[in-house]
Amino acid sequence: QVQLVESGGGLVQPGGSLRLSCAASLSIFSSSTMGWYRQAPGKQRDLVATITNTGRANYADSVRGRFTISRDNAKSTMFLQMNRLKPEDTAVYYCNAVLITYPCIECPPVRSDYWGQGTQVTVSS
Repeated sequence: QVQLVESGGGLVQPGGSLRLSCAASLSIFSSSTMGWYRQAPGKQRDLVATITNTGRANYADSVRGRFTISRDNAKSTMFLQMNRLKPEDTAVYYCNAVLITYPCIECPPVRSDYWGQGTQVTVSS
């Protein structure tokens, strides 16, 4: 069973920094695309950033230049360095893993999404 465990959330003042971690029990972490999503109260869950198994990163416009996603395949861990935090960054942050499998040689790919339990980030003075 795949488990994703986030850590590193908390309360920070505007302009401050936090580093989130996501530890995965996924045995093929190194071949999975990983990502961070966030959900503010009363809003939908939105993409923050993703990173492929080869390290290619993609960011939401709202965080580009402030947040940095990274991964350590040897430790099956993903990170999100968040700098210059704003009150609008307040949300529950979720770790996501996307696994693509092929049940048989001629079968189409099957996508499976896995989620962590979330970690609260609050930006407030």
